Amino acid sequence: MSQSEYTTAQTTALTNHDRKPIHIPGSIQPHGILLALSTQLEILQVSNNTQVYLCKAPEDLLGQPLSYLLEPQPVEIVKQCLVKKVGSANAFKVLINTLYGEIYFDAIAHRTEEAVILELEPTDSEFEVSFLNFHSFASEAIAKMQNTSNLIEFLHSVAEEVQKIIGFDRVMVYQFDQSEAGSVVAEVKREDLSPYLGLHYPATDIPAQARELYTRCFLRFLPDLTAEPVKLVPTENPTTHQQLDLSYCLLRSFDWCCTQYHQNMGVKALLVISLVQEQKLWGLISCHHQTPKYISYEVRKMCEFLGQIVSSELAHKISHSEWDYKVKLKSLQSEFLESISQADNFIDALIKPEIRLLDLVSASGAAVCLDNEITLVGTTPNIHEVRALIEWADIQVTDNLFSTDSLPKLYPEALIFKDTASGLLLLRISKVRRYYILWFRPEVIQTVHWAGNPNESIQTQADGSITLSPRKSFEQWQETVRLTSLPWKACELDSAIALRNAIIGIVLSKADELAKINLELERSNQELASFAYAASHDLKEPLRGIYNFSTVLLEDYAQVLDDDGIECLQTVVSLSVRMETLINALLRLSQLGQAQLRLQATDLNKLLNQVIDVFRASRQDSQFVDIRIPRPLPTVLCDRILVNEVFSNLLGNAFKYNDKAEQWVEIGYLSQEEAGGQGSKEQGAGGAGGAGGAGGEELLTHTQSPLPLIPRGGPTFPNSQSPITFYIRDNGIGIPQHHLATIFRLFKRLHSQQKYGGGAGAGLAIVKKIVELHNGKIWVESTVGVGSMFYFTLE
Repeated sequence: MSQSEYTTAQTTALTNHDRKPIHIPGSIQPHGILLALSTQLEILQVSNNTQVYLCKAPEDLLGQPLSYLLEPQPVEIVKQCLVKKVGSANAFKVLINTLYGEIYFDAIAHRTEEAVILELEPTDSEFEVSFLNFHSFASEAIAKMQNTSNLIEFLHSVAEEVQKIIGFDRVMVYQFDQSEAGSVVAEVKREDLSPYLGLHYPATDIPAQARELYTRCFLRFLPDLTAEPVKLVPTENPTTHQQLDLSYCLLRSFDWCCTQYHQNMGVKALLVISLVQEQKLWGLISCHHQTPKYISYEVRKMCEFLGQIVSSELAHKISHSEWDYKVKLKSLQSEFLESISQADNFIDALIKPEIRLLDLVSASGAAVCLDNEITLVGTTPNIHEVRALIEWADIQVTDNLFSTDSLPKLYPEALIFKDTASGLLLLRISKVRRYYILWFRPEVIQTVHWAGNPNESIQTQADGSITLSPRKSFEQWQETVRLTSLPWKACELDSAIALRNAIIGIVLSKADELAKINLELERSNQELASFAYAASHDLKEPLRGIYNFSTVLLEDYAQVLDDDGIECLQTVVSLSVRMETLINALLRLSQLGQAQLRLQATDLNKLLNQVIDVFRASRQDSQFVDIRIPRPLPTVLCDRILVNEVFSNLLGNAFKYNDKAEQWVEIGYLSQEEAGGQGSKEQGAGGAGGAGGAGGEELLTHTQSPLPLIPRGGPTFPNSQSPITFYIRDNGIGIPQHHLATIFRLFKRLHSQQKYGGGAGAGLAIVKKIVELHNGKIWVESTVGVGSMFYFTLE
């Protein structure tokens, strides 16, 4: 059998073991009798030992009303159970006449799904232990247990007091861990017995269905593990036609594995008291005796009561160090969340100062993943290992919180970085985006002392099948545990969940706040655009009047004006023209702010031919214009009128700001590889080397003819692809580095009005607005005296 087949068979054996129906054994222990009743209190089933205790055969009782056996008052007590919830019990003393004479019984009736089960245990006394006696007996034990705040000392005191009450040879307090295995944390025993204190026991020693019954029933008593169980008659309940559910029965017989297991330990009598904290089985008070030993029902109820007191005290008896640790985590958590809520940068808030994110769960390292951006903090695997781990978690982890103290056992690739990440706590912040926080803990090599070899219970049969059998040896057995970290505590997991909830709350709050700001900003922009349009439109009329009247004065009244007056009027005319240019630019920007794009597939080769035709027609020296197109331009989805304006402005600027004897402009686009090399540049950001760019100059086509030779049939780029990066490159005067971030501002001029033909300084602002309307970006690289290269994208 291969290792994988063995592991699968072992898992199947454990699963089957956990599914054994121990709550329906079909039999009881022989120290009492059982009667299953209908809703009319008719006897439907009895244990096959009624002749021993009642001198009545099962056949004499089946089908009879309960009143056949009991007096009216106890019958009424049993009847009251019918209106109670399942599991609720009534306990009382009852006297039954038999051929042996009158016999007193402890009667315990409890509600089931079908009706009522009545258990009868013979007792020597007709009197119940009085409340005062019970209180006197129990209060002293409770006082001693409460006299210490240390958890281990408290549990040792519990074991001592329980042993005083029942007189068993050994009383242990057994605590479960996160894997459902456990260890003995307190013990009181007979001197000649071997100690079990500090020894560990595998989860298979107390299977899942037994732990579940311990959670529902707080006490289990087996006075004689060598006694033969007594069958129920009939085997199936006549009402349900199924075996009777004995989950809440005190007399329920024991499983063969349980018997064999404890007999292998030399135990003949067993009493187990459940310790439950926050509705979860925290541990057990397990009491062993080397010979059969019966304990009265009243004493057992006292033990059950003490168990409930211990359970309620557990939360208050957690060691001071652990309590202080919880308080520290809470304080750190509050401070951390407050700083996150006030921070502008989420990543900075998480990792600065770094120690806070690690201290939040006592980790040695962490990784914050926001989509493809990963930030490492502290001692962690490298970035590639973390990225691979996150890809594994995407598939394997479905919960928002995942933790393990042995990552290499689940993710074999983690063996490489076990020294930094044998333990993993993973927090998924979003299920839509890849947002994670991962915390790491290093490997801690441990030596575990087991009560016998824990693997001994897993037996391989001759046919290769795997079964579970009771262990025979409980001698101390050491195991060195590797590839594990310190376990993650419940309070640390709570701290991680609180962080996730807070982050989600903060994000939602920020999103709501941002939505309000955006709404207000949109309204303000609309009002501003409307105002700008109206203001600039209304300004043109008086400005036109100023221009006209100034012209009339110059033409008709020049003879009555001196030279200074004529010069002033000429200045007014010039300023009026300048003002109208600025107003027209402002009007154009206002129109663009309210424009709706008319997107259509546009062959940029045709569009650029039109742009160049217009450009050449407007220049007297067009025969000297050198425009280069190294390869066909693509067909894209855009507003052709607006994109025409982009190329017109950029092409005009390229020749306008050029003082070279031989001027040229190159227009093209970057391949995917070249665009990737460009990186993600912000608008207005620039760098040196503006003369570089797409292709080498030796690959360009030089055209001196009136029309450029633009090849036809360029590629078509569908919208689903990455945006194309276009460029317009020149050998002009260049732009100083400190101006690169401001040239796209409205009315921003780098030269005086008299140099390079003047202008309103609005062309690049209009270009930027058009590009942004297409969800694109524009930026520039330039070197003074060498040239500039403008890039832009269209999405």
